[in-house]
Amino acid sequence: MRAVVQTVGRASVTVDGTVVGEIADGLLVLLGVTHTDTPQVAATMARKLHELRILDDERSAADTGAPLLVVSQFTLYGDARKGRRPSWTAAAPADVAEPLVEAVVEQLRARGAKVETGRFRTHMLVESVNVGPRTLLLDL
Repeated sequence: MRAVVQTVGRASVTVDGTVVGEIADGLLVLLGVTHTDTPQVAATMARKLHELRILDDERSAADTGAPLLVVSQFTLYGDARKGRRPSWTAAAPADVAEPLVEAVVEQLRARGAKVETGRFRTHMLVESVNVGPRTLLLDL
């Protein structure tokens, strides 16, 4: 599992002209799933995301109550080392990835986090205003 985490002043996801997820002063999480990921990896990712000390004064979402916007992003497993066309073979297929993305969201909520999401298998418009900017890649 792989995540790009950004501190944001605000972020939103729009599908077909409707905002489906929106946060202010929190973390935007672009989340990719690969073939070997499991529910245990999802639980570990949720813990790391919630406790990641990337906010002001080295605090975490767990410390501050900052919300998270989690957006599925299979392209995090794109491989463009050969040629100009990325290969997506390392990305898990949607029927494998979707329940694991949902597991991360459920684990975050179980920890008390406020979580908004994108919508799986749709064309999403993701907008964000980065703070810092602070961006981190988590790779489990």
